[in-house]
Amino acid sequence: MRGYHDIGGLPLGAIDRAQHDYALWEKRVDAMLVLLSSKGLITTDELRLGIETLGADAYERLGYYERWIASITRALVDRGVITTDELGRRMAEVSERAQESP
Repeated sequence: MRGYHDIGGLPLGAIDRAQHDYALWEKRVDAMLVLLSSKGLITTDELRLGIETLGADAYERLGYYERWIASITRALVDRGVITTDELGRRMAEVSERAQESP
């Protein structure tokens, strides 16, 4: 049986192979993964497992780097590096700063 994330060989249409610029937040997610990996706070296997166990709805709804950040977040919470409460507070702070910016 095939998992919802296993789309290899399925007819999904043409692949856009054109180069594109990455958004700043995508670059930051990539850099965060590199840094956390170098510090031993997440492994490639953890990242993949987190992505593959998002659930079909979340997997379909989220984009590539959104899946990454969801998986990174889960790994950091599971390892006790950050709590969900702390994460919620930090996200609220960022949201407030964004609203204050012109």
